[in-house]
Amino acid sequence: MGYGFLSKVIPLAAVLLPLSLPAAPLEAVPAVQSSIATQATMLDAVWAGERMVAVGDHGIVLLSDDHGKNFRQASSVPLSTPLTGVSFVDARRGWAVGHWGAILVTTDGGESWKLQRLSSAEDRPLFAVHFFNARQGVAVGLWALVLTTEDGGQTWTEQHLQPPPGSKKADLNLMGLFADRQGKLYATGEHGQVLLSEDQGQSWSYLDTGYEGTLWSGAALADGSLLLGGQRGTLLQGSAKGGDFRKLPMQSKGSVTSIAVSGARVLAVGLDGLMLVSGDAGHSFEERQSSEGLSLTAALLGPDGSPVLFSRRGVVPEHP
Repeated sequence: MGYGFLSKVIPLAAVLLPLSLPAAPLEAVPAVQSSIATQATMLDAVWAGERMVAVGDHGIVLLSDDHGKNFRQASSVPLSTPLTGVSFVDARRGWAVGHWGAILVTTDGGESWKLQRLSSAEDRPLFAVHFFNARQGVAVGLWALVLTTEDGGQTWTEQHLQPPPGSKKADLNLMGLFADRQGKLYATGEHGQVLLSEDQGQSWSYLDTGYEGTLWSGAALADGSLLLGGQRGTLLQGSAKGGDFRKLPMQSKGSVTSIAVSGARVLAVGLDGLMLVSGDAGHSFEERQSSEGLSLTAALLGPDGSPVLFSRRGVVPEHP
């Protein structure tokens, strides 16, 4: 469940620059129905049963019931601020997060959404969300913000992280979340940091990746290894035990914004049209280019292994 590099950096910079200035309280304004909704920047996408759900700028949520051939806008979203992450536990129940610490919930497959959380006095955005089941979930974001819920999002508890090795405080921006088959949860962040939780986000440890840049995305592969996407064409592969991550060779220097896995099929996408495709569970990758070199912000794999791509210009036309 990755969040696009460009679409993350721009709002992130806007938040970081005026640190000494209090934000004006946010008034929740519903997302506007738009005839060009499919052209909005999409920041994350997931499967909800047989439906694709994508979230992005202006509170726009897109739905597809034909494996990405056609998308339509959700009928009711209570916020028009950027939505940055989305997670579903089945075909109907899902959560989305975004700016102002917003958390939304749906019980009808993304058709309509209700507000569960909003920090209207401080724009401390959430960048990613993951639910293990209908009750237990985790959301992460700016300045090491980690929130957990045990009641389906009715209440959220902030978890305080220990500082990473060599640091005096935990203030990393946490960019992505993904889980493996054993239910272990991983958060990707700045300075090459990956955090691991084995108790649904209640406590965390740090993995040594040997990388210094920001890790924007990640996924667990079929063999249990981790695939991590970073800056300037960085794709790392290694085990959760840490210490043995290696950088996979590639020609592209585009940052890796999103990774999708479906069985042996693996797709990593990023800036400048970066596409890395594997048909052998991540053992080898073929470099490709998206149409017009569009910077890609999210991706899904269809049932037949074909990619469905999203960018700063919205849904990308069908790609071979």
